[in-house]
Amino acid sequence: MPLHPQVQALLKQIADSGAKPYHQVSVDEARRAFATRAMLPPSAVAVAKVEDRFIAGPDGNRIGLRIYTPLGTGPFALLVYFHGGGWVVGNLDSHDSVARELCGRANLVVVSVDYRLAPEHRFPAAVDDCLAATRWAAEHAASLDADAARLAVGGDSAGGNLAAAVALQLRDEGAPAIAAQLLVYPAVRIDGTVTPSMIDNAVGFGLQRADMDWFCAHYLPSPQAGLDWRASPMLAPSLSNLPPALVQTCEFDPLRDEGEAYAQALRAAGVDVVATRYDGSIHAAWGLFTVLEPGRRMVDEAVGWLRERLRTT
Repeated sequence: MPLHPQVQALLKQIADSGAKPYHQVSVDEARRAFATRAMLPPSAVAVAKVEDRFIAGPDGNRIGLRIYTPLGTGPFALLVYFHGGGWVVGNLDSHDSVARELCGRANLVVVSVDYRLAPEHRFPAAVDDCLAATRWAAEHAASLDADAARLAVGGDSAGGNLAAAVALQLRDEGAPAIAAQLLVYPAVRIDGTVTPSMIDNAVGFGLQRADMDWFCAHYLPSPQAGLDWRASPMLAPSLSNLPPALVQTCEFDPLRDEGEAYAQALRAAGVDVVATRYDGSIHAAWGLFTVLEPGRRMVDEAVGWLRERLRTT
């Protein structure tokens, strides 16, 4: 399909602005550019409460959390959310609207996680932080007016990678049990494998293949680290007995094929999977849902799926 008109207009606006791709700028410049996402029109969905707090991290660090509580009476279902940004950029503010939207419309408590970023903290620091945050959320669910028996993990792009890794690790540990995993154009194979979508969508659609190489070079301590299933969930020895998954991909995204291959592999392992490709759309659509219609449809689908899977009202 052709690009969605809104997506086409956005890409033209970016090209006309002269903005450089991530791989051509410094880490600090990339972070400042990504931070402009927080200046977009915010979610208009009301929530009851938003609270920032810190918890102890696995390496003596502190992990920032932003906890969103919906209107109404709990206990609510619980979603631990990991933001995208190639493990290098992004924060609680860049994904504030996404978290508010999911909280208010899916009627669940959202714990958004400010995990450590690379290159200051390389793999597996982000995985370790996300695991610690998920365990903390499950342990403290009652104090959050949430139900630990209806615990989900989710994230977009690098956050989808982290959500998949957390689901795998907690499956192996046996607790806490994860009821659902929301994987939005997840990066699930960063071992150097080149897919057709990486070639077809390498340039011209926002996220570039060279950008992914740049992100991975900052995130991984060595190329060999990409063979670790915690970095590349597709390489896990087994994908069986994982929680139901919603996997969303976009047509003009370098990560499209690996996300769809992961959905197929999950299904082959007996996992209940809903996989949706958004034709005419690009990698950034989810985070730009307040300005891009395809992104709005992605969020709408995620809200409906979470409500069904986590039995929210």
